[in-house]
Amino acid sequence: MRRVATLSDVMACGSMVVVEGCIIGLTIMASTAMAKGMSPFVFVVYTNALSSLILLPYSFFFDTNRSEGTWLTLPFLVQVFVLGLIGVTIAQNLAFVGLSYSSPIVACGFANQMPALSFILAILLRSTKFDWKRSGSLARLIGTLISFGGAISLTLYKGPTIKAPSLTFPSRPPLLVFTSTHENWVLGCKLFAASSFALAIWNFLQAKTLKICKQVMKIISFYTLFGTIQTTGVALYFERDPEAWKLGLNFELLIIVLTGIFSSLIRTKVQMWCTRLKGPFFVPLFKPCGIAYATTFGCLLFSDTFHYGSIMGAFICGVGYNTVLWGQMKDEEASKLDGRNKIVSPSRDEKVPLLQQDSQV
Repeated sequence: MRRVATLSDVMACGSMVVVEGCIIGLTIMASTAMAKGMSPFVFVVYTNALSSLILLPYSFFFDTNRSEGTWLTLPFLVQVFVLGLIGVTIAQNLAFVGLSYSSPIVACGFANQMPALSFILAILLRSTKFDWKRSGSLARLIGTLISFGGAISLTLYKGPTIKAPSLTFPSRPPLLVFTSTHENWVLGCKLFAASSFALAIWNFLQAKTLKICKQVMKIISFYTLFGTIQTTGVALYFERDPEAWKLGLNFELLIIVLTGIFSSLIRTKVQMWCTRLKGPFFVPLFKPCGIAYATTFGCLLFSDTFHYGSIMGAFICGVGYNTVLWGQMKDEEASKLDGRNKIVSPSRDEKVPLLQQDSQV
């Protein structure tokens, strides 16, 4: 039994490390596609459309996690419509437009703002209680300040590049890039911040939807479908050139297919399995791994567009993330001990931007 338990732990940890690595890899590929001219609005439409085509049949015919009772009601449709609006239409469009103006390391840094933003929202909405006498509450406050400090650093201090461009690719341009040709670092950071705030609201709304329907895959499939419809309208408003919608057998099609398949089914099922096996805090613990991946790839492959300030800011965000999450775990334990379990646990289907997100940011 011990060997089985140890093997399960190893498989869960390994799966999450691989998932976070895939998220960063897809984010880099998406950044490359946008640097080559692909519209982020069109990218969001196509990836979510493919996800809908995969998720809807799967949730009805292959998902074994089914509950009894009527769930397809007007309140349910309203809830998933709002989830699609906030989590897909608003959050993903903001994130991928932000990615087109900045880089994946910025996406990693702002993805680590989620616990801090959720904590602030929980205080404002009075869904959690702040207790100065609890170490967990103090840790969450300190971690929130650290996270915001990292976000400010990431926005205002870009820093020098790691290596001169002429030393990195002397004879040919890089296949993959970390920055866009129309880079606007500050604007990209602002868009990522807005996307993270939208996802924090989205996480709170998920809890209400789960009270109506316990079938997680159906919730995901329906809000993805509504998000696809909504993002199509947004993309048609911003991208009126028919050429922006054309796809060929090229790199852009490859990243759309990979992102749609991975974000719709693979990542979701792995995260749900790990959550059932190890608890609600297990999956969020691996989010800072994205910073390590992005830093490694940036230093080894993209040093001509990778900055010391980016590493520092993202690292500070990661420290704040872990501090807030540790404080939340301590508050959860304290609430269970005194019978006041009012702390909202992290969402079981958390998006990064692509990385939510997404990332998939």
